[in-house]
Amino acid sequence: MKLVVVGSVALDSVETPSGRHDDILGGSATYFSVYAGFFTPVNLVAVVGKDFPEEHLQFLKSRKINLDGLTVADGKTFRWSGKYLKGNLNEAITLDTQLNVFATFKPVIPKTFLDADLLFLANIDPEIQLNVLSQMQNVKFCACDTMNLWIQIKKEQLTKLIQKVDLLFLNDGEARQLSGEHNIVKAARGIQSMGAKRICIKRGEYGALLFQDSDVFHVPAYSLEEIEDPTGAGDTFAGGFMGTLARIGDLTPQTFRQALVQGSVMASFNVERFSLDRLKTLQESEILERFAAFKRMTQF
Repeated sequence: MKLVVVGSVALDSVETPSGRHDDILGGSATYFSVYAGFFTPVNLVAVVGKDFPEEHLQFLKSRKINLDGLTVADGKTFRWSGKYLKGNLNEAITLDTQLNVFATFKPVIPKTFLDADLLFLANIDPEIQLNVLSQMQNVKFCACDTMNLWIQIKKEQLTKLIQKVDLLFLNDGEARQLSGEHNIVKAARGIQSMGAKRICIKRGEYGALLFQDSDVFHVPAYSLEEIEDPTGAGDTFAGGFMGTLARIGDLTPQTFRQALVQGSVMASFNVERFSLDRLKTLQESEILERFAAFKRMTQF
């Protein structure tokens, strides 16, 4: 199944208890694409500035990512700076955001991408997400991500989007904010009552929950002794999930369960190093081994 992602490609500066790295490759669509690329070719739609390093472009091309939808615009690339405090790696503290060329991003989907089966709308303005969805009316399955900002200032547009997509990704704090419910199950049911078909609630070190109709499936997070950088873990999770759907080629409840586990597997690798450094040494045998470990962890 052909997969398209629309989102951000960025340069990040990140500080964690393990150290600090400046101007490293980041962005929601970047993390998604690179990890989904372990399972299927990915077609990327995004924008960068003329300052975006050539080495990063070559790296993305090397990961089975089609860059026909990547625009290089006059100006500077989107930049984000943040830090994580010891003992609370689930939440980033944003120090600086420079939208730059991303501020005027109005994606136009290339004609060669319009026949895609799967679409992932990474975390961007829900009005942009709705516009992209209107351009790609023949997709079989569309998933989207969001954040607290859009819930706060564009809830009406976000609600329209939720009713049109097949799966909503969000974290537990965002689920509580969107629904007004503190209990996570009640929060999911509240979002379902808004018209959501399926909901995946990401809970960091506590795993993830998938709600489909009355069915609930829970996957724990993989236990790690050390985490260097949690940036992009949610986008990596989505990449593993959507990449699995593309590889398997069907949309059954059982496939969604397998995709949820695979998303957790990929996210567990991502947090082991800064930026996308872990995948540069990641082998398919390691992915299969950790997937098997998840099965052993959850069988009784």
